[in-house]
Amino acid sequence: MAHGFAAMRALRLAAYAERFAEAGFAVLVFDYRGWGDSAGEPRRVLDIGGQQDDWRAALAFARELDGVDTSHVAAWGSSFGAGHVLSIAAEDHGLAAIVAQVPHISGPASAFAGSPLTMMRLGLAGLRDQLGAAFGREPLRLPAAGEPGTLAMMTTPDATAMMKRLAGDRYEELLPQNDVAARIALRVPFYSPGRVAGKITCPTLVQLAKDDVVTPYKVALKAARRIPKGEVLSYECGHFDPYVEPLFDRIVGDQIDFLRRSV
Repeated sequence: MAHGFAAMRALRLAAYAERFAEAGFAVLVFDYRGWGDSAGEPRRVLDIGGQQDDWRAALAFARELDGVDTSHVAAWGSSFGAGHVLSIAAEDHGLAAIVAQVPHISGPASAFAGSPLTMMRLGLAGLRDQLGAAFGREPLRLPAAGEPGTLAMMTTPDATAMMKRLAGDRYEELLPQNDVAARIALRVPFYSPGRVAGKITCPTLVQLAKDDVVTPYKVALKAARRIPKGEVLSYECGHFDPYVEPLFDRIVGDQIDFLRRSV
C-alpha cells in the first residue's frame, strides 16, 4: 500500500491497513523515497519513475517475507498512487489483484480540469524549478494542497480541509511537509496510466468518485472499462471523500469483499 500525490502513509493509510489486517491480510505500507518516514534527498521531489521503482522494490520485498502467502500479493494505491499501481500491474502479471481508489488516469484530463490561469501559473513555477535544478539550486516548492485561488498543486475547495482531516492530531507536525517541488507540474500532463489499462491481467477493483474534479469521472470510467478483469464501483462523492467517514467504512468494506474473492 502507498499513498497518492505528494502524500505519505501517515495520512490515514493506517486506518485502511488495520481493517485489512483485521480481515486476515498481511499488510505492507510504505512511503516513497524522499517522503514521510523514508530516506532520500532532496526531500519531496516527486519523481514518477522513481516512485514506480519504489513500488517494484516494495513488491519484491513483500514476496520474500516469511509467514505469509507470497504467491498471492495484491497492490493497493489511491489517487496518484493508484495510477502507479495500474502502471505496475500492466507489466507485473504475477500480481493476484489490485485496488485502485480514485485513480489518476489521464494527465491531460487532470491538468485541464483546472482553470487556464492556474495551469499557466503552475507551468511557470515548474519551469523555474526545473531551470533552477539545472544550476544546482534548491527545489522551488509549492504547497501540495492549498485554498482556491492560491498557487498550489491542488486547490479544490475541499483540498486543505481534507488534509487537516487526514492528518488528524498530527496536522501541525505534518504541515511543513505539505509541499512538493514545482517541476512535477511539467510532468503530470504527460502521465496517463489509463493508456495501459488493457494490458492488466489480474482482477482489478477501480473505485471512482462521480464528483471528482481531480480525476475527471467520465475519463476514468472509460479507461477502467478497458481492464479485462476489472470491476468498477462508483460513488456519489468527491475525490477526497473515500478516506474518511461517512464513506470510508463502505469504501474499505468493498475493498475487503473484492480482495476476499480475488486474492
